[in-house]
Amino acid sequence: MSCQGCRSHVEKALNSVEGAKATVDLEKAEAIIEMEHHISTDVFEKALQASGGNYHIGQNPQTLLAKPKPVAIQGALYYCPMHCEGDKTYAKPGSCPICGMDLVAQATGIEDENSTYQNLLFKLKIAIAFTLPIFVISMTDMIPGNPLFQWASMNTWNWVELALSIPVVFYATWMFFERAWQSLISRHFNMFTLIGIGAGAAWLFSLIALFFPSIFPHQFHSHHGTVYVYFEAATVILTLVLLGQVLEARAHGKTNAAIRELLKLVPNEATLIKDGKEVIVSIDQIQVQDLIRVKPGEKIPVDGHIQDGHASIDESMISGEPIPVDKQAGDIVRAGSINGNTSFVLQTDKIGADTLLSQIIELVHRASSSKAPIQKMADTISSYFVPAVVLSSLLTFMAWALLADENAYTFAFVNAIAVLIIACPCALGLATPMSVMVGVGKGAQHGILIKNAEALEKLAEVNVVIIDKTGTVTEGKPSLEKMLVSSEEVIERDVWQKIVSLNSLSEHPLAKASVNFAKNLGITAIKVDHFEALLGKGVLGQIAGKTYVIGNQKLLEERRINIPVDLFKQVIAEQKLGKTISYFADEKEAQVALVISDKIKESSQQAIQDLQSEGLQVILLTGDNQETADLVGKKLGLDAWKAQMLPQSKLDEIVRLQAEGKKVAMAGDGINDAPALSKADIGIAMGTGTDVAIESAEITLIKGDLRDIAKARKLSQMVIRNIKENLFFALGYNVLGIPIAAGILYPFFGTLLSPMLAALAMSFSSVSVISNSLRLRGKAL
Repeated sequence: MSCQGCRSHVEKALNSVEGAKATVDLEKAEAIIEMEHHISTDVFEKALQASGGNYHIGQNPQTLLAKPKPVAIQGALYYCPMHCEGDKTYAKPGSCPICGMDLVAQATGIEDENSTYQNLLFKLKIAIAFTLPIFVISMTDMIPGNPLFQWASMNTWNWVELALSIPVVFYATWMFFERAWQSLISRHFNMFTLIGIGAGAAWLFSLIALFFPSIFPHQFHSHHGTVYVYFEAATVILTLVLLGQVLEARAHGKTNAAIRELLKLVPNEATLIKDGKEVIVSIDQIQVQDLIRVKPGEKIPVDGHIQDGHASIDESMISGEPIPVDKQAGDIVRAGSINGNTSFVLQTDKIGADTLLSQIIELVHRASSSKAPIQKMADTISSYFVPAVVLSSLLTFMAWALLADENAYTFAFVNAIAVLIIACPCALGLATPMSVMVGVGKGAQHGILIKNAEALEKLAEVNVVIIDKTGTVTEGKPSLEKMLVSSEEVIERDVWQKIVSLNSLSEHPLAKASVNFAKNLGITAIKVDHFEALLGKGVLGQIAGKTYVIGNQKLLEERRINIPVDLFKQVIAEQKLGKTISYFADEKEAQVALVISDKIKESSQQAIQDLQSEGLQVILLTGDNQETADLVGKKLGLDAWKAQMLPQSKLDEIVRLQAEGKKVAMAGDGINDAPALSKADIGIAMGTGTDVAIESAEITLIKGDLRDIAKARKLSQMVIRNIKENLFFALGYNVLGIPIAAGILYPFFGTLLSPMLAALAMSFSSVSVISNSLRLRGKAL
């Protein structure tokens, strides 16, 4: 359910079941049902299906939530740019049933994106082709000794204007009248209400004047004996409004350019390895666990990990990093990234809508079609504005009819129409959606995924940023920091070779940390015999007939291996700093100790300084011990930090800060951060983290770089400022235009604003809003 209309529909359907009384909650998506006797959910499900609409009911919310969601990569959905029914989407193109605006396609490809634009462009060409001659005929009347009168009389030319206006009114712009009628029936007044009344009145007036000229008073007659007709005003107004719609459709296409570029990254075919043979198949045929051969220069078709080989992958389109990333066997690769100059085999982990690329597209679509709270202001203005404009138009007509002398009714009619036309709140409806769409698209280009428009608005108000340690401030994976030696006699390179030989046979993350470190030193493994992995303790094996062990203190104690005093003192000092220690020993004595830690990201220090320089308070909440928290907090210059924080503790701390009136953003990457991410005013997930964290957050930083929080906040501030500028442009034209259109300048300067110029001014108001929104694309973050 997306709106109160949906809620009412569902409640009515459930109450249609005999013996049941249902109350439906829109926000919780819940129905509380009282019944005289037990009725199974299947009965209610059938009642919902019979009532129409895509609604389901069940006692297990996970079953309902598991229903496949439409993903942009698979098929088009359409939404109203003014969000009259919240986040509701439509399966087919058309106009919004509430406001009448053209529904906008969520970009599924260039063809879908351009279909509305091309259709409107064709209609615009038809409208211009027929409107231009009408305009010329009308304007030549101002030329002394009108040359057209040599061919036919004014009355004949009026009939020609009628004939030329029919394709414009009844084909090219007929949709405006349909929308106007719909708005009157539903009592949701909008810009098309004004266009329909204004242009419709002008055209109908002209039609009656042509067929029944005798019913009009002499003020309405020209010196040619014919009644003044306004076919040119009606058609020019409608054509200019259509031009505004074409510009809007084109602008919507431009704002989705970043998404279209992402969609292009998915190849249509892939090389599947089946039964030892390589076969070219459609990407739709690939299944999880399939082996795919990726050749040099090819786009990677699915998310997976390298099974065989190595590669240098260009991930700039997803992460924003221009430098290719070296990948080895076991490393994750993403759909849409581009392979370098080697060939490798990947095993498929995720396909279709589950890939990161599809999730990016889905998140951006959801965000660009969501409604910012600031949009409520524009909606409220529109609801009062249209009736006020209609009233202004009536008052204008009455004032001119009463106060003017010659041709009073003609002036009254023309100026009343001009008021209706110039006041169209078209630009008002565009002010928020246009800025949000451009802002979300720009964020996606910089690796910042914004789930909804509300997040953009709230981020600008944040004054406290809470960060998690592991995976947010730190790398989130163990890395070897240094080696502690027992005596100067230890030959480090020889020890490293033995360590890498043993640990290369282990799957433990701590073992991999030492292997990666040794590889960077150019050390290779040698043969190990009788290798054994001891769960929770370490590993042992024989090298050149001699037994060696790598493991924790418990393993050494069990095997009665001595730890030299000097080495043990060094180990104690490191353990106080929260470091993990792994010993390497022969059968008698420990020779070295490996210091392993979760390394602080190089970008964390700069990120925290950037946030603090903007006046934000940065607080660390970590589940680690106090010593580690103190070390990280002091090193990074944090405002505050707390250790041994469980998920509930983090949640409680956020509640406490919010009770103090703080606007809190929470940045985290793990499953344990999910509750806090949901509770914070803004949840920010690291793209390198878990799916649960990403789903719980409103903003995702694809690169997992804390510096992007400052960028996202800057983007938020830019978008809010842009929306306010747009509202000023939209209202400014209207506020200035209405009194001029009503004829306030006439007593002083003899100046009147014709309906045609009013339509032109109205179009410029839309152009100003669209141009101002697109200006965001050129701003630096």
